[in-house]
Amino acid sequence: MALLTVLLPLLMLGVVLALGRYEDLLLPREPDPLDPTAPPAPTVSHHASG
Repeated sequence: MALLTVLLPLLMLGVVLALGRYEDLLLPREPDPLDPTAPPAPTVSHHASG
């Protein structure tokens, strides 16, 4: 019973970490708009009239 008490939290931690890695592989990351390394969003181009 003491062995189960020690191993169960470690097993649960392993499952949580594995699910996090699986989620990273399954879902693509969207670029963060507040991230300074992200390229700027396209804006409306202005042309000189004339």
